[in-house]
Amino acid sequence: MKLFLIQLILFMSTITIYDFDKSASANDWRIVDDVVMGGRSNGRFSIDSDGHGIFEGKISLENNGGFSSVRYQFEKVAVTENSAVLITLKGDGKDYQFRIKDKSSTSYSYITTFKTSGEWQTIEIKLSDLYPSFRGRKLDLPNFESDFFEEIVFLIGNKREENFKLVLDKIELK
Repeated sequence: MKLFLIQLILFMSTITIYDFDKSASANDWRIVDDVVMGGRSNGRFSIDSDGHGIFEGKISLENNGGFSSVRYQFEKVAVTENSAVLITLKGDGKDYQFRIKDKSSTSYSYITTFKTSGEWQTIEIKLSDLYPSFRGRKLDLPNFESDFFEEIVFLIGNKREENFKLVLDKIELK
């Protein structure tokens, strides 16, 4: 009965993972580009004058490169099998990956791809739909089924040289 009540509370409430505002710190977020493997892509993360998180840069395919990512680690957040992440953002019409890790030390992530419209939108991602992947390869493991997670990542890697810009406003768990 106690577990049911906890799940009911989690299902009915929304937890803020990150709410960007003018007091937000870009230092909370860490860029990881393909340069870790010899590539030449260049991503940046900043907070703009309106208090939005800005993930932008240029993807290069030189030296087998082709991706840029920004990640945020936090204390474990409990989830249920019905949990979903809501992301309020404005993209540039490109595809991005959303990734989570139940343990930040795990080598693989659970991922999905979403398309941005160029307008403000709220993307809803059901955690149980996220599949395990390591370095672009889907793993032969079940989709996300952990009771918590502690890292989120936004990644762009569309196999072409391009400039990109993703504006983030709020990330919530429902």
